Amino acid sequence: MLRLKKVWTVILIASAVLAWYEWPLLVRVEEGAQLASHPSPQLAYELGERHFDARRPRMYDIERALHLFSLAASLDPTLPNAYHELARIDFLKGNFNSALAKINFQISMHGDEMPNSYYIRGLIEGYMGDYAASAKDYEHYLTFDSHNWAAINDYAWVLLKDGRAEDAAVVTTEGLILFPDNPWLLNSQATALYEMNANIAAFDAAKKASVAVAKVTEKQWLTSYPGNDPKIAAQGVASFKKAVADNMHTMQLAVASSTVQ
Repeated sequence: MLRLKKVWTVILIASAVLAWYEWPLLVRVEEGAQLASHPSPQLAYELGERHFDARRPRMYDIERALHLFSLAASLDPTLPNAYHELARIDFLKGNFNSALAKINFQISMHGDEMPNSYYIRGLIEGYMGDYAASAKDYEHYLTFDSHNWAAINDYAWVLLKDGRAEDAAVVTTEGLILFPDNPWLLNSQATALYEMNANIAAFDAAKKASVAVAKVTEKQWLTSYPGNDPKIAAQGVASFKKAVADNMHTMQLAVASSTVQ
């Protein structure tokens, strides 16, 4: 009897392992059946969404999401957000020209009805080095969602890239009124103040960023970057913490140097 129990235990464990590895295939079969019986662009889009959410790591599959969003767009090119999501995927893959073309098409169809697209276009333009255009898109987006800390921080980032440190300092200061312990905003503010040669204030902001970033978890990072692969969450958190530490060290040296002089 004991031996029989052991055999069943082994079988159950083997079945569970097999189910885990075969699960993505089962999901695809299920989705294929749904689309075959009801080939609608909305369904394809909704299925794509569940594969493009870092907060659902077991479902995350960017290639599957790309296939489903492409299917949705082919069935109905005017479907809200289909080209928005295709642009996000191109951006994550580093295909910036294609991403820009797709987000421009999205905006041409839906404009202010889908303001998030201005955010994505600002991000794409920023990575392409078109900082002035990026800043304008962030400004426009923030008129719709002024309490989005990530957009505020990204806006400050492109202002810094465009050599507008004073404007970035103003933007981060306003953002920190809403989100006083946000490590991203604190780090950006420290950079802006440093570039303005306000070394003591920059170091103070960097120290606050260092305290705040120590509390950042992988879950928070995934919430901040919902389209990114959840497998790199730990690496993302570590990179952010290192960037803040490096920033603080640089500013500490600047304060020490100015004191000696």
